[in-house]
Amino acid sequence: MTDTTHIVFLLFPGITQLDFTAPAQALSRMPGAVLAGAAARFDPIATDSGFAILPTHDFASAPQADILCIPGGHGVIEALNDAATIDFIARQAAGAEWVTSVCTGAFLLGHAGLLQGKRATTHWGYTHLLPLVGAEFQPARIVEDGNIVTSGGVTSGLDFALTLIARIQGDAVAQAIQLAIEYDPAPPFPGGHPDRAPEAVTAGLKARVYDAAAARMEAALRS
Repeated sequence: MTDTTHIVFLLFPGITQLDFTAPAQALSRMPGAVLAGAAARFDPIATDSGFAILPTHDFASAPQADILCIPGGHGVIEALNDAATIDFIARQAAGAEWVTSVCTGAFLLGHAGLLQGKRATTHWGYTHLLPLVGAEFQPARIVEDGNIVTSGGVTSGLDFALTLIARIQGDAVAQAIQLAIEYDPAPPFPGGHPDRAPEAVTAGLKARVYDAAAARMEAALRS
C-alpha cells in the first residue's frame, strides 16, 4: 500500500450504526488512513439507532478502496436486491487489497460473488445461511481467508479493525490505537455469544428477533 490508505465503507438504509462506526473509529487512527462513506445517493442514511449518517461520496465519486468494508444491519435484505449496490461492491473489491465485512455485511460480499469457496463468519443468528453464498462457516470472531476478512456481530467490528491494522502496520500500531481508545472490555455479563449466554436468554432473543430475521434473509438470498 501507499502512504495513504483509502478505506471505503458501504452505507445503506437500515445499517447497524456500530457495524460502521466502531471499525471506522479505530481505522481512522491508523497512520495514513483516509475514510469515505459511500452510498447510492448523498441523502442522509437512516441507521438502526434512530439517527442518520451523511455519506461523503456517492457510488460514482467514491475513491478506489485499499480497504473495502461492508457493514451489516437489517437493511442488508433490501440492499441484496439493489443492483447498483452489489455492482459497487464487486467493482471496489476488484481493486481493493483488503475486502472486509462486519456482521451480516458478509451476505452482501457473498451476493457479489466474493465468498465462493471462502471461510467466513457473520452474526451468530445467521451463520447457518453462509453456504447460500458459497461460504464455509468458521466459528470464530474474526475469519481471514486470503484478503477477505469477515467478522461476527456488531461489536466484533472493533476487533476486526484492530486485527487488520496489525496486519498492515504491525502489532505496536494496533496496540497503541487500542490503548488510545481505551478498548479494555470488561462486560457486565459473560454472555455476548450463545456459547456463553444463558440458554433461556438465547432462546428468547432468537424467538423475538433472529428466527424471523434469518428467515427473511434466507428468502432474500434465495430469490
